[in-house]
Amino acid sequence: MAAIRLTRSLLRPTTLSASQRGFLTLCSLCIDQWERVLNIVSLNAVGPKNGLHKMTAGIKIYLIIFLAGIACWPSVVIAQGGSPVIAFVSDTQSPMLIEHVIRKLNHNEKATEMIFKDVVTVRPSYLLILGDVVSLGYKDAKWKKIDTYLKQCADGGIPVYAVTGNHDLMGNADKGRRNFQARFAAHSFTGYSEVVDSVAVILLNSNFTKMSPGEIAKQDDWYANTLKEMDRDPAIKLVIVGCHHSPFTNSKAAKPSVAVREKFVPGFIQSKKCVLFLSGHSHNFEQFTQQGKYFFVIGGGGGPHQPLYSGKKEVTHDLSGGYKPAFHYLEVRRNHDSLQLVSRRLNADFSGFKDGLRFTVGR
Repeated sequence: MAAIRLTRSLLRPTTLSASQRGFLTLCSLCIDQWERVLNIVSLNAVGPKNGLHKMTAGIKIYLIIFLAGIACWPSVVIAQGGSPVIAFVSDTQSPMLIEHVIRKLNHNEKATEMIFKDVVTVRPSYLLILGDVVSLGYKDAKWKKIDTYLKQCADGGIPVYAVTGNHDLMGNADKGRRNFQARFAAHSFTGYSEVVDSVAVILLNSNFTKMSPGEIAKQDDWYANTLKEMDRDPAIKLVIVGCHHSPFTNSKAAKPSVAVREKFVPGFIQSKKCVLFLSGHSHNFEQFTQQGKYFFVIGGGGGPHQPLYSGKKEVTHDLSGGYKPAFHYLEVRRNHDSLQLVSRRLNADFSGFKDGLRFTVGR
């Protein structure tokens, strides 16, 4: 019995879903009933018949391992699949009233719901939302659906981090800030970072018109110092920088941010470990390169699709001109000294997701 109790304790996972925990509870109840049978057999067994007890107990141990293995299988598959996955999405806001008139909508809120469901299925180490989480951050009603999705992530053991977009602060910036901070407690309006599997993600506030001069200066200093510290830190192999407004985009509706190009891009270019710059605001998938560094726009979280300048009218050459999914999010996984990127795209018929563009960036 001691060996069986030890086996049960060793098989007690700490990061299981509710369904997995329920399955293990059922297994435990079956084990308890089996123990009662064993006790009866033990009381009636004498001499050589005790071998039956030992043999049955041995079978029981293997049964426990087998059943717990089935319950834990999804977690085991993910753990064996390689390095931890980091998921990024941007512009999950529902369409505003005016956008029902000036934009071509396509079940946008359903797309956002499906993106979060797919993220929960993938179970990344964490999810990062690059702004415009909702259409009007100061209105409590606009958070209702997103709150449901955030709870689904929490129930699945997926931490969610975010930066503010212009819609999160639109109308009433002070209340928008409070509502945002209430949902993303780790967030800082002057920049913060998260690290997983030796990959650091620096998250910056690009809503400069909603920041005081002191806040802008504080973020500038923090960003410069953080880049230097990460370049010196041997535990950090690669760095991703993210904000809401895109420094480069061909969107006809969201112009490229000159302020982001001036404040965030130089440090990113100069850092020896920075390899990927992610942003949204433009509701598209776009890919650019500048001085050997890569910039991706991933604004496909559900906001209304925006038209792009193309061909000779491009503002900056888009390397992904042939890849324009309506709704999508990004998975990032480290492979030694490089990052493997996979754009998860929603099928046009809303039947599910599939892997779209694959890309590798590294030092």
